[in-house]
Amino acid sequence: MNNASIGVFDSGLGGLTCVKELNSLMPNENIIYFGDTARVPYGTRSRETIKKYAGQDIAFFRQHDVKMIVAACATVSSVVGTDKNITGDIPFTGVLLPAAQTACSITRNGKIGVIATPATIKTGAYGKAIRNIRPEISVIGNSCPLLVPIVENGFTDKDNQIARLAVEHYLKPIKKEGVDTLILGCTHYPVLYDIIAGYMGENVRLVSSGAEAAKFVFSYLTRNEMLTERTKPGADTFYVSDSIQMFNENAGVYLGKNIKGDTFEIDIEKLAAE
Repeated sequence: MNNASIGVFDSGLGGLTCVKELNSLMPNENIIYFGDTARVPYGTRSRETIKKYAGQDIAFFRQHDVKMIVAACATVSSVVGTDKNITGDIPFTGVLLPAAQTACSITRNGKIGVIATPATIKTGAYGKAIRNIRPEISVIGNSCPLLVPIVENGFTDKDNQIARLAVEHYLKPIKKEGVDTLILGCTHYPVLYDIIAGYMGENVRLVSSGAEAAKFVFSYLTRNEMLTERTKPGADTFYVSDSIQMFNENAGVYLGKNIKGDTFEIDIEKLAAE
């Protein structure tokens, strides 16, 4: 048994979709979440900048008692997720590989679509992960630079025309290829699930990268006997690098409920340097 917290970080609020699944799977676990809201999005940054930010985010968690760290950010996962030394002796997972494994297991026609940030698509990481599992699969990817800002700014209602037009624009070439499985390769995208599912049609199965990462964490902690021994609900603690008020006002969209737990604003660069 291990009563330490699970650390989860993302460039903004999207990683809360992973927290939502973790809360559902392991309600007695404590979770520490860091959203780098002052520097969102990561997906339009250079590889060097992303690695720098990820290193600072992980340094923040090293100042807390965590038993596992989750990069609930496909951009970080694609750039540094294969570096097993990134968190030293603390178990680590990104969202990329769990999503790729699930997509490979459920596709029927061998055509998988991937939507993600420009940085993630540029690395080709999802395609590499999928072909390592099933070399015969065809992967059709497209970057969606506007979707994270759309979600972060609250344009998430299923009838919102801005979101609907953006989804159609980015998904049109993927739908044309006849994919039967679509990876939502950024943890912000499940907030637009209804719009995406409605456009792709009922024959296309959607894979949420954050939800699959949460399942991986549950499996890992179970296998290694690292689940908490607490019998009461755990606590979520949130840290952000920008406005607490804006975070608390918008977090419920991702969590599917009003935010509960303490929220603190931090200077991530200063803390990482200490």
